[in-house]
Amino acid sequence: MDSIGKRLEQYTAKRPQEVLLVTVEIAGEQDTIAVFKGFSSSLMHPTAFDPDVPVLPDEAIILNIDRVASPYNPETPRYIQQELSWEAMQFLLSEVGV
Repeated sequence: MDSIGKRLEQYTAKRPQEVLLVTVEIAGEQDTIAVFKGFSSSLMHPTAFDPDVPVLPDEAIILNIDRVASPYNPETPRYIQQELSWEAMQFLLSEVGV
């Protein structure tokens, strides 16, 4: 089974018109990770150059996920859905086969 991060990246590769903004807790610290067209990047911390270093580690706790229309503009985001739970997101992942 692929990691949570890989599954979210695969989802956005299949739905390039969407950006996922994932609010997580990693080692007691909150972070927001943007997932778009198969790639992940932290919006609050440096992202490793090595693509093998996961931006979203398996031990991360997903607090919520926002689905935003692409292109993403942080000044005026166009939300598709806000504050999805991990359980609700899993349903969307299964819809696209990831």
